[in-house]
Amino acid sequence: MERKKSPDGGWGWVIVFVSFFTQFLCYGSPLAVGVLYIEWLDAFGEGKGKTAWVGSLASGVGLLASPVCSLCVSSFGARSVTIFSGFMVAGGLMLSSFAPNIYFLFFSYGIIVGLGCGLLYTATVTITCQYFDSRRGLALGLISTGSSVGLFIYAALQRMLIDFYGLDGCLLIVGALALNILACGSLMRPLQVSNCPLPEKPAPENVLDRYSIYTEREKNQEENINILEKSYNNEAKCKGALANGDWKQENLLHKSPTTMAHAKEPETYRQKVAEQTYFCKQFAKRKWQLYKNYCGETVSLFKNKVFSALFIAILLFDIGGFPPSLLMEDVARSSSVKEEESIMPLISIIGIMTAVGKLLLGILADFKWINTLYLYVATLITMGLALCAIPFAKSYVTLAILSAILGFLTGNWSIFPYVTTKTVGIEKLAHAYGILMFFAGLGNSLGPPIIGWFYDWTQTYDIAFYFSGLCVLLGGFILLLAALAPWDTCEKQLPKPTPTTFFYKVASNV
Repeated sequence: MERKKSPDGGWGWVIVFVSFFTQFLCYGSPLAVGVLYIEWLDAFGEGKGKTAWVGSLASGVGLLASPVCSLCVSSFGARSVTIFSGFMVAGGLMLSSFAPNIYFLFFSYGIIVGLGCGLLYTATVTITCQYFDSRRGLALGLISTGSSVGLFIYAALQRMLIDFYGLDGCLLIVGALALNILACGSLMRPLQVSNCPLPEKPAPENVLDRYSIYTEREKNQEENINILEKSYNNEAKCKGALANGDWKQENLLHKSPTTMAHAKEPETYRQKVAEQTYFCKQFAKRKWQLYKNYCGETVSLFKNKVFSALFIAILLFDIGGFPPSLLMEDVARSSSVKEEESIMPLISIIGIMTAVGKLLLGILADFKWINTLYLYVATLITMGLALCAIPFAKSYVTLAILSAILGFLTGNWSIFPYVTTKTVGIEKLAHAYGILMFFAGLGNSLGPPIIGWFYDWTQTYDIAFYFSGLCVLLGGFILLLAALAPWDTCEKQLPKPTPTTFFYKVASNV
């Protein structure tokens, strides 16, 4: 089935609208989990490090499982995945309201909701890219702000729902709101030619015949002949062993034409088996070559000093930079900030400033006179300093200012694809970005529990946020040293690995 050309408008704006609300509805609660984190601490009485695993899993599982999410969207389409994932997110949130202990939340909120969010993110980005080409950057920027707006609104909404209906009632209502993702998914019309009939699904019994046709066209004749000759030799040996008397010859004389026709059937079957054996061998060779090609490209990526520094920086950034969005409300409570002083939840401030940061940093990245890599390094170093300043903030105003700074700098996610492209080139972007997102998910999963364990050990957040700040600063300085002129290899395109060319040669000769 052929796919239409990207319309860059029309129904595409409906896709942008529903994708925005999909990210708003699915990421609102997981990103504003800091409000629920305080309630879970009081409800279950567990340590801060153990309780922090719930929110970190919800944010990290989707990134860790990004290859699986991409495979699901490619196989079943964005609409089907969105509807199924909407049930996952809504069901996980509602199920969490019945959690008897913190371990149940690891599964219901951390894994089910986190995996559903990862699937929804992949589905919304994929279908938006299909509908937009020249305006793709604008469309992706619009839908990505959905998660930030969700963080801003859900932080206040969940606090209000907890005050009125309690923690369990809040989760049930938020889960019910997430069911609106199903309506959004139903509007994600696949971009396909309407007058083309859907392809028939091949019957299982026809698959072997199709493979036989393919191999008869493409197979190596000499190898197949050798295989068949071996089969015929074995057949001759069997006939010689069975011919033990004149009664055999007499039976052969009285064979009917029908019997002779049936005798040819094993020969045809053996020919098919030989052809299928050859096809399987060639298929295995191609898969092995693809695996070698992938490993070769991965090794070539890590030979780039800037890319190696970038994966260290993103890991350290997520270990140190993600915890504030989860723990800032508890930091305010630990600093004896009264609820009456909180004009707006600190998490809401982080959310709205993250949206502002994504837009402004994305605009700055488009200026030719700004080096995007150095801009990204500047955000890392500034964030590290802001994290180290949190222990000195003892009032709501100072915490609100630091939350705004941290939120704005967290918007550097919008320029991260630019940085990756500058480092490895557009041809290797997908491969490199997948590796970096895996390490980002690992950092998201480990960061909050580590900060919580520091608090359980010292009974204060001071050392914990010094550690967070040093992690982000270390990542920033490592990336800066790798990107300096004497070491700068990001402007040089890496040569294509030899296995890639060899792979195409094998494919053309099959």
